Amino acid sequence: MGKKRPGSSEDVEAAWAVEAPPQQLESWVAWLVPTFAVASVVAFAYTMYVNDCPTLHTHPSDCVFPALGRFAFEPLKVNHLLGPNYYTLDRLGALDYKKVVEEGEGWRLLACTWLHAGVVHLLANMLSLLFIGVRLEQEFGFVKIGILYILSGFGGSLLSCLSIRTNISVGASGALFGLLGAILSELIINWTIYANKCAALLTLVVVISINLAVGMIPHVDSSAHIGGFITGFLLGFILLIRPQFGWINRKHIPPGYDMQLGKPKHKVYQYLLWIIALVLLIIGFLVGLIKLLHPGKQR
Repeated sequence: MGKKRPGSSEDVEAAWAVEAPPQQLESWVAWLVPTFAVASVVAFAYTMYVNDCPTLHTHPSDCVFPALGRFAFEPLKVNHLLGPNYYTLDRLGALDYKKVVEEGEGWRLLACTWLHAGVVHLLANMLSLLFIGVRLEQEFGFVKIGILYILSGFGGSLLSCLSIRTNISVGASGALFGLLGAILSELIINWTIYANKCAALLTLVVVISINLAVGMIPHVDSSAHIGGFITGFLLGFILLIRPQFGWINRKHIPPGYDMQLGKPKHKVYQYLLWIIALVLLIIGFLVGLIKLLHPGKQR
């Protein structure tokens, strides 16, 4: 979105005795995000294998695409998204408040993010994941984006479980909205390296607003979207912080360069946002887990 590169000729504030060479932003090969997408596809295929639609109906032809055998989809009246039935999803790890709280199956908070209700649901999420996640992984690496994706999914599941106690929930939407939230906080915390700040912010706000609005339609778990977005937004301040414009890495400083002319790695406001985000994230997770695992104490 129009980022200025540290050490470029646009830095009119630096008057160097010996000019330092411009730094290049690191670029990683994206492999983790595509792996996440493949894992979700494999999980869906396994879900359909376990579901085995033809054996659940008196007339196997009632299944959608019966030629697929046990991979055939449930009738549209059962699942309009072309997928398994409710009970198969619940059996394999769908988010279920009763089972998480009363039966101690906390693993569902993460397992549900790898399950999808149908082909339509899966394609929508995986295309969004590849479109958003690959670029982020190329810029920030697989470790940061992996942590961001997993924790955002967990945050979305946590809020969803606190909000929806009568239905099950599946999908990677919370993790995807976490990536969107992180993009917004990355723009804010690295404000000084963007050339077209207002245009970048406006574009991002419009994209996020549209996605949040879609999450408000019936039968969509909007609480997972919101929880994931908030988690990703806070994690973006922590994980995606960049050096300020004009900072020179010591590895790229030539002999004779006056270090007093250089800038500190981060601005004060970046450190403040990092600390605030970390504190809010820890408090949010602790409060959410306490309310979820000890609901009696809230009465």
